Amino acid sequence: MTPLPTSVLIIENDRDSGPGRLLDWLDERGLSPIVVRAWDGEPIPGSVDGHAALIMLGGGMLPDEDERSPWLPAERSLLQDAHGRVPVLGICLGAQLLAHTFGGEVQGKYGQPEKGVTSLTVLPAGADDVLLAGLPSTVRAVESHQDQITRLPEDAVLLMSSARCTNQMLRIGQSWGVQFHPEVEAERVRRWQPARLRSLGFDPDAVVADAERYAVELEKTWSTVVGRFLSLVG
Repeated sequence: MTPLPTSVLIIENDRDSGPGRLLDWLDERGLSPIVVRAWDGEPIPGSVDGHAALIMLGGGMLPDEDERSPWLPAERSLLQDAHGRVPVLGICLGAQLLAHTFGGEVQGKYGQPEKGVTSLTVLPAGADDVLLAGLPSTVRAVESHQDQITRLPEDAVLLMSSARCTNQMLRIGQSWGVQFHPEVEAERVRRWQPARLRSLGFDPDAVVADAERYAVELEKTWSTVVGRFLSLVG
């Protein structure tokens, strides 16, 4: 009998958008990360064969900026290969790639930016979602984006929204996309450039203080949600 895969394929799109807490949560469940640094020229696999799940991380580009990031077509192809075969989690750009690949729309610098800890509303559809069932109606997450999913794929289910961004979490089959960053800890927020935060209208000290203030709550919420995702593996 062939053993079930125990590795999770993780695609990095940016040097500063690594897997963070995901590595600990994988380790707790005996799963091995296989990290592909697309931004550094490492080739994107053509298939999820041999892996139990796929996670796509964030980055500052749009999901169709192929000239700027020539590996993106391979990522869109990988999402299509994974869909219906293994659980998929797309984070920030990864969520935008998921939406774009399956017929949605993403716009750059749309609406107002979100940086730091942000309140999210769990929508009625979330009550029946395998990752979100039982969560409070309002939760917090770390955000870091200017671009947004502005139209969902036809068969997508919207699970979460925020005041500045309607499409915060979606599901298509066993593929989930989150605009926010469940993997980010306060330590990474402390490395964000103050000048950049100010240019977007945020107080750097307040952004860091919130990340530290809500650190325990964020860990509890997202270790639970991502843990449920990882429980689908295999």
